[in-house]
Amino acid sequence: MIDINNVSFGYNREGDTLKNINLHIGKGECVLLCGKSGCGKTTLTKLVNGLIPHFTENCRLEGEVVAAGMEVARTELYELSKRIGSVFQNPKSQFFNLDSDSELAFGLENIGASPEYMRERLKTVVNELNVEGLEHRSIFSMSGGEKQALAFASVFAMNPDIYVLDEPTANLDGEAIEVLRRQIGKIKHQGKTVLIAEHRIYFLEDLIDRAVYMGNGEIARIYNGEEFFSLSEEQRVKMGLRKLSKEIPSVSRLPGRKTGCELVVKELCCEFKGIPVFDPVSFSAEAGEIVGITGCNGVGKSSLMRCIAGLVKQKSGKVLLNGKILTLRQRNKACFLVMQDVNHQLFGDSVWNECEMSAVYDNRLKIEDILRAFDLYSWKDSHPMALSGGQKQRLAIASGILTDKRILIFDEPTSGLDYEHMLAVSRVIRKLAERQHIILIVTHDMEFLNVVCDRTIMLTAKENGREA
Repeated sequence: MIDINNVSFGYNREGDTLKNINLHIGKGECVLLCGKSGCGKTTLTKLVNGLIPHFTENCRLEGEVVAAGMEVARTELYELSKRIGSVFQNPKSQFFNLDSDSELAFGLENIGASPEYMRERLKTVVNELNVEGLEHRSIFSMSGGEKQALAFASVFAMNPDIYVLDEPTANLDGEAIEVLRRQIGKIKHQGKTVLIAEHRIYFLEDLIDRAVYMGNGEIARIYNGEEFFSLSEEQRVKMGLRKLSKEIPSVSRLPGRKTGCELVVKELCCEFKGIPVFDPVSFSAEAGEIVGITGCNGVGKSSLMRCIAGLVKQKSGKVLLNGKILTLRQRNKACFLVMQDVNHQLFGDSVWNECEMSAVYDNRLKIEDILRAFDLYSWKDSHPMALSGGQKQRLAIASGILTDKRILIFDEPTSGLDYEHMLAVSRVIRKLAERQHIILIVTHDMEFLNVVCDRTIMLTAKENGREA
């Protein structure tokens, strides 16, 4: 179903991102692409779905990729899209409409499906995927996880032979990941071929037939599913892979904290088009404390953080720092928010320039230190938009740290990060806590939460946040 023969690829004429790739994936197989950030996983998926070379100018491509019987480089994208469906790491990059119903129907409209077929097919999609909650919605009102689910449903509507999924769990909570697991099981049962590039891999046990481990643009080793999930803890860590089993939240309050509360959020509530996003939320945080904010997709975690940071006006409630009520402008000055979609806040023409714009002082040594800590120094002259998803994530975090603001808020900071870089982010955040910053982290990543957070606040849809 997918044949990759002697493929080498470079985004420019100089270096190679992929080197001598040979891989055969049969009909009905579910194959995982794994490895450290920047190893070439996403590039390999783009070779299969046709984004390379059709949307990549001045690249260098050797070898041949055949998918669903079509030579990818010589087949028009509209023909490829009939049989190859893709869900990207950032789902917004594949949306063409403002509402969910139109997005679900978009692919079918483009292939000229009849209205009767479309209506029946969309009913089937909603019923089989259990996505009734996504119907009749504005895309702008959806959480990151809901957008990811909508992207998968819109691809499912096309009924392709091959599914290419790039970090599909990046913005999903535990419940949504379980839904995705069932959906992948469903399409595999239907005989579909599935290629998944992922860092969070525990949910794929008993689903994948093989795991392709990549390093430095090459296939280092191929495991069958049983071999892969039998790797020892020592082997997993050495390979830079995330946990092979599901993590359970186990954070506990660290000793040695002072008892005074510096940040107080009191009965805070915001609304969207006149409708409250969540019930009033109250909690407090001390200097040097790292507080995790978790909860289901769509419950309002990101909206709460934007409100605390002064980016959204509250409907009611207040935010206090050291006993003083802060206005929106004062909150904005005191807080820095690393957004869930970091593409919204990368503006520089190079990685170094991005850091220079954020740094509160002209300190080249500090910029160099943080770039080295996040494994970005070798990319210092690259444009931020040329980085991988995980690299962009680390750059946005580095920029936020360089602002040296009192309150640092991270919204899904480990989205797209491998094990090594997750630990690197954890270490830097711990150092910030030691310098008495107040740190709030929105995350579905239980492995990261257990490593870095002192305690967790669970945000629910019908009641105030509660500590876990």
